[in-house]
Amino acid sequence: MINIGVIGCGYWGPNLIRNLNKVKDCCVVAVADQRADRLEAVKHLKSDMKVTTVASELVDSDSIDAIVIATPISTHFDLGRACLARGKHVLIEKPITQTFAQAEELIRLAEKKSKVLMVDHTFIYSGAVRKLREIIDSGELGQIYYYDSVRLNLGLFQSDVNVLWDLAPHDFSLLTYLLDKEPVRVTASGSSPVRWNGWRRESIAYVTVELEGSMIAHFHLNWLSPVKLRRTLIGGSRKMVVYDHLDSDNQIKIFDKGIELREDKDRYNVLVQYRMGDLLIPKVDQTEALETACKHFVHCIQTGEKPITDGYAGLRVVELLEAAERAMKNERKSSRIWRSDNKLVSARA
Repeated sequence: MINIGVIGCGYWGPNLIRNLNKVKDCCVVAVADQRADRLEAVKHLKSDMKVTTVASELVDSDSIDAIVIATPISTHFDLGRACLARGKHVLIEKPITQTFAQAEELIRLAEKKSKVLMVDHTFIYSGAVRKLREIIDSGELGQIYYYDSVRLNLGLFQSDVNVLWDLAPHDFSLLTYLLDKEPVRVTASGSSPVRWNGWRRESIAYVTVELEGSMIAHFHLNWLSPVKLRRTLIGGSRKMVVYDHLDSDNQIKIFDKGIELREDKDRYNVLVQYRMGDLLIPKVDQTEALETACKHFVHCIQTGEKPITDGYAGLRVVELLEAAERAMKNERKSSRIWRSDNKLVSARA
């Protein structure tokens, strides 16, 4: 039996506790949060959990094998390092850290201690995204022309991060998981229309990632939308696909649409013809993505298998976040991808 402690009982922590309770061969034995009212609110999820306002009690406990960190981004590095140093396996909320260098250090420490370091890029574990990768890997879409993502909502405003660091980790993790292409340049712009008591972070952002082969991926992120959208469009030379996370019955739609170029011998030019074919809606696994992620974490601890969203997956996301942040702050100029060892990090697991 793997004993697990959870640090953080805010928005996401209770969801993690609920799903970990579904996984056999593991037990949530302790939960920590600075606020006693939050601890009181999660007691119903498992009555025999120890609750404490001191996170170090979980980190230093010899009876806890793994720690799940669901705290603000600013605390991820220190907590993750302390847990790994004490020989704990770690599942950490997205993004893994605030900086590329911090992520590298956690990866090195996890490897040194031979412990699992996994990032909770939840959407990667959804049935829809697994089906989407299957479609892309099959070559059904042909050559990928573009990747377009929209993630909009009215809030939730975060006190410690902007909309980029709050929402883009989801979309950047999907991009790097689905496409076998290296990012080479990032352009970004943002707007801060909402401000209070000195807080003035971007609540709207547009990010363009140029990938090798001159392919473009575009991301629209917004905390100020009257409607909630979670949609990705991927266009290929043969077919196109739409992934709509909020359309539970039809999350994946494959369109047999596209263009064909044919020579016009009489006019000595090229004719663009449009192909309008069938629409296919494949069946996808509806298991809650977070449940699958929790099962995968426990499985990796038991077997020593590398997580799908391991530390390097988290590193790639932080790399894109830092590049987009630099681009936004640098008068909207493009920002080249930076890597400490001057080597390209693989775009896929």
